[in-house]
Amino acid sequence: MIENDTIKLLRECNAGVKMGVASIDDVLGHVHSNNLKNSLIECKAEHQKLDADIQSRLSKFHDDGKAPSPMAKRMSWMMTNMKLAVNDSDAKIADLMTDGCNMGIKSLNRYLNEYKAADEHSKDIAKRLIKIEQTLARNVRDYL
Repeated sequence: MIENDTIKLLRECNAGVKMGVASIDDVLGHVHSNNLKNSLIECKAEHQKLDADIQSRLSKFHDDGKAPSPMAKRMSWMMTNMKLAVNDSDAKIADLMTDGCNMGIKSLNRYLNEYKAADEHSKDIAKRLIKIEQTLARNVRDYL
């Protein structure tokens, strides 16, 4: 049970990291403020660093991880691009990123509760990802 929950939690973290990176990539070309752009780039780097840890853990279980669902990724991309086509202000970007962070935080907490038997290292990875998302949401508040 521990191994099964560990793998499932790591897969969800893996999908969340990939979704976060894709979302940041979707908006970076629209950002006007250098400070906001730097916050997003730093957050992307944190996601990628954490992804390396996730991949390392998953490989120990001979698991390839999990990509975000194609539907979720496509819907996110479409909504982002439609909203930015109408208004590509830094305020709109901050709004989109805050919504994405909040959805990620909510999902990760749900997975922590669902996969209670996961090992502590994997739970720590999920908590680190939550903290990264919380930090980004806090950093973009000045742009809302």
